[in-house]
Amino acid sequence: MRLLALLLTAIAFAAEPKAPAKRPSADEVRAKALKLAIDIPSSKDGALQKVVYWRPDSAARDAEGPAVPLIVFLHSWSGGFEQGPPWIDRAKKLGWVLVAPDFRGPNSRPEACASDLASQDILDAVAYARRDARIDASRIYLVGGSGGGHMSLVMAARAPDLWAAVSAWVPISDLAAWHAESKARKNNYAKMLEQSCGGPPGPATEAAYRHRSPLFHLAAAKGVPLDINTGIHDGHTGSVPVSHSLRAFNVLATPDKQVSAEDIAFMVREQKIPAGLASETQVDPEREKATLFRRSSGNARVTVLDGGHESESGAAVLWLSRQRKGQPADWSLGQAVRGTPAAQEVSK
Repeated sequence: MRLLALLLTAIAFAAEPKAPAKRPSADEVRAKALKLAIDIPSSKDGALQKVVYWRPDSAARDAEGPAVPLIVFLHSWSGGFEQGPPWIDRAKKLGWVLVAPDFRGPNSRPEACASDLASQDILDAVAYARRDARIDASRIYLVGGSGGGHMSLVMAARAPDLWAAVSAWVPISDLAAWHAESKARKNNYAKMLEQSCGGPPGPATEAAYRHRSPLFHLAAAKGVPLDINTGIHDGHTGSVPVSHSLRAFNVLATPDKQVSAEDIAFMVREQKIPAGLASETQVDPEREKATLFRRSSGNARVTVLDGGHESESGAAVLWLSRQRKGQPADWSLGQAVRGTPAAQEVSK
């Protein structure tokens, strides 16, 4: 009987659901990032900026061997450099150098949100990496999602000669439009935009909203391989309608490749691909989420995924790895890689 009782206890214990792993608090995440971060002075105002930085020993200045790629990760709208540490493991596996700058942190004050200071912080982080490590100038890559996607588009336009390729996920492209959309959804982003741009959209703030909106400047990035990705349900289950990605693509596309305003409005409203575009899809083995619509024009491509406000970092890196500065965008499809992370919701 004693043996039976012990056996039943063991079975009951094994059947008990395991408590989910405790997620670290914001303070714990920041504390970890602080241990991994370095301070880089801004070349614009001298302020010290936190940057998560990692380089393999093989990329040291006194090491022998070929130069290595640099990947620049940009944090989300309400985040900062503390989002950088998870990218260290990826950089280690790739053997690439990583910089994840703070660029003035959350987009809730004039110094942040695509200001000239924030842009320079990113350029200063890249310059530091190029001084400290042997960087392959033909393989400097930029990636970000949500607010990081917004800033990726901004930097593609502001420094087009620097990047070998840019991967932007669920980006915001028009801040005034997003302010109206955020007001309608009654979330906090409209307030953050007003804090960054000096008030709500209007005559007094129009210049600030336009300067910080990549939509009005992306024509300068036509020479950069640029991959833009959005989820069909974003703007409903997420905070950034698909229109932001599609309109950004239109700036870079030839007239015959632009997505019509009617089709964009249909996708935003119905969360579906219009019948006339349904054949423009592709089975992509590198993607976790199904590709519902995909169109390319020159060096630009837009993909609408069967998802929401999320990104696929593994797919981003695989595409970036095939790109070289000065060469046309490589739109070939690779093989699915074992262990590639699934799509993840982008931090707000």
